[in-house]
Amino acid sequence: MIAWWMAVPFVAMLLAIAVLPLVRATRDWWDNPGHQLLVALILSAPVCVALVVTGHPSSVVHALVEYGQFIVLLFGLFVVAGGIAVTGNLAGTPKTNTLILAVGACLASLIGTTGAAMLLIRVLLISNKGRRHRTHTVVFAIFVMANCGGLLTPLGDPPLFLGMLRGVPFTWTLGLWPDWLFVNALLLVTYFCLDSALSGSAGHCGDPNPTSTDQGPTGTRSVGVAGLPNIVWFAAIVAAVAVVPSVGTPGMRGWAGFVPWRELCILAAAGLSWITSRQQVRFTINHFTFAPIKEVAAVFVGIFVTMAPAFLLLDEHAGSLRLNTVSMHVLTGGLSSILDNAPTYATFFEVAQSSAGSGITLVAGVPEALLVAISTGAVFWGAMTYIGNGPNFLVRSVAVHQSVPMPAFLGYIGWSARWLLPVLASYTLVFLASSWWARLVGLVLGVLVLVRAGLIWRRSRWIRLPGSPEPPAVSEA
Repeated sequence: MIAWWMAVPFVAMLLAIAVLPLVRATRDWWDNPGHQLLVALILSAPVCVALVVTGHPSSVVHALVEYGQFIVLLFGLFVVAGGIAVTGNLAGTPKTNTLILAVGACLASLIGTTGAAMLLIRVLLISNKGRRHRTHTVVFAIFVMANCGGLLTPLGDPPLFLGMLRGVPFTWTLGLWPDWLFVNALLLVTYFCLDSALSGSAGHCGDPNPTSTDQGPTGTRSVGVAGLPNIVWFAAIVAAVAVVPSVGTPGMRGWAGFVPWRELCILAAAGLSWITSRQQVRFTINHFTFAPIKEVAAVFVGIFVTMAPAFLLLDEHAGSLRLNTVSMHVLTGGLSSILDNAPTYATFFEVAQSSAGSGITLVAGVPEALLVAISTGAVFWGAMTYIGNGPNFLVRSVAVHQSVPMPAFLGYIGWSARWLLPVLASYTLVFLASSWWARLVGLVLGVLVLVRAGLIWRRSRWIRLPGSPEPPAVSEA
């Protein structure tokens, strides 16, 4: 039996992430990864002791192993992507930015959300370097590339990979393409309209030319890709994630089951990338620094350890829940946004298996309707917070270290509540609700999302008309 108070350090960890960057007395102190690690270790220590004393030492080991696998993957992709750069004058226009996000949504299902985010976030940052308003672009990159784009294959997001290991066919998630298209299309339309409005509402930050606008470079000339050999190392990491076993992989026996083969391959690819990359690409063009990955490593060691009791509590009580498709989706998604989405998926996967009845379509022993709800909840809702999915916090850190003003933890939730939550609510009602009136409400909500985007876009057209009156302001936040 797990006592509720064992989850208090996890709540304290979330509060530290949310509050300390906002308080003037602790803001600069918290920005140091060493201090972040200190807080994480202080909060993790009592959790480790409590778990061992209450007979759950394996939970501590499991949390540390998962953290190691998580951070090695992020580190490998971060290092390799740092050696790839887009050169030339790539215009950071609304059309270009939306196209990059759309490409990222497609790549996320092929090379994973982390891979797509790390590969393209610097492209977005460099192409929009001269623009004053860039925060919204990074936030929507987290929505689309780091989360919602990764629904179509088990390679896209760790929860889906866990599902494949539990017997879900590799191609089953391809059948979720209408879900993927609905959510990502609404997000991309919203982004394009918002970016169009913001690109015409202010000038370059610090641009000596007073006639310039917030549209990035004025043209696209001699665009190319530098560091192409790193594509090989990138592909090697994706292949390692897909086929190379690691500690805890089902079917691994004997001493081989204790060797992190996958992580060794990832570190080897990262090392070869570091050795073979041109210094000019990595440091001059991409402004590479290890600071973002240090911050992620420091914060997430505390998250992984302190949330272990929360998952034990979830395992104890989830079986008593009676959930339909909508409640299963919302609960899976809500918990995935504050817990690791992979174990959350696994927990509700087992709950759904226990509720399987006769006369219904089963996939890996799970009612297909519930599996859709669990899969989309774990993938889509991971974008609601910085800690909902691994690449979220890393994308944020990369942007911060390239001088993009990013919202704090609670501020980001405000962004996602404003721009992402209406899309997810519309999706939930249209695709998962069983009653006609709920689906009708979902369709109306989706139309309202498009109407809001259209009104924002209309403002962007309005301000370009000579002699037009000043339209109402559009806030980036």
